[in-house]
Amino acid sequence: MTVSASLLARVPVPVKLAAPLAVALLAAAACSSGGSSSSGSTSSTSAAAAGSGSPASSTVITTKTSSGGSFLTNGAGRAIYLFMADSTGKSTCDGACASAWPPVIATGQPTATGGAQASDLSTITRSDGTKQVTYDGHPLYYFTGDTGPGTDKGQGLDGFGAKWWLVAPTGSSITTAVTIGGAGATSSPSSSGYGGY
Repeated sequence: MTVSASLLARVPVPVKLAAPLAVALLAAAACSSGGSSSSGSTSSTSAAAAGSGSPASSTVITTKTSSGGSFLTNGAGRAIYLFMADSTGKSTCDGACASAWPPVIATGQPTATGGAQASDLSTITRSDGTKQVTYDGHPLYYFTGDTGPGTDKGQGLDGFGAKWWLVAPTGSSITTAVTIGGAGATSSPSSSGYGGY
C-alpha cells in the first residue's frame, strides 16, 4: 500500500510519529503471544526440589564419605535413602509416607558424579505422573528430618512398615551406624520408628 506525499503532508506530526510506534508494538505483541511451552516436569516436586538443592536443569546424584563408607547424596550433599519395603523399580511410599520421605524427583535427565555410577541411574513414573530417580533399581528418597547437607537422621529408621537406609555407590543399603565426616553427627540403626508410623 502506497500513500501519496500530499496525503501524508496533511497528517498531523504526532500521528506520523505514532504510526510506526503502533506498528512496532503490534509486531512485538504478535511475537510474544506465540505458543510458549513449559515442560513443568515436576508438579509434586516443587516442594521436594526446593529443599533438595538439585539444579533446575538436572538431578545430580553423587557421593559423600562417612565413617561407614561412601553413600549417595544429591548435588548439594543432601543424604539419599532407599526404603526396604520397595521392590525393584516400584515405590510403595505414597501419601503420608511421601510427605515424610519425599521422593528424589528427576528434573531433566539424572546425572552421576563422584562415586555414583551413571549406568545405575534410571527413573520410574509415580502415581502422580512425576519421575522418581532410581539407583540400581531402588527408588530414592530424602528425609524431612534431615536439616540439610551433612545430616542423616533417617538412617536406620523403621517407619511405614520397613527400614530406611543410606545407599552405597554399589546400590546396596548401608545398615551400620554412620558418622558423617565433618558434621559431628552420628546416626545409628534404630527400631524406634518415625512419628509413630
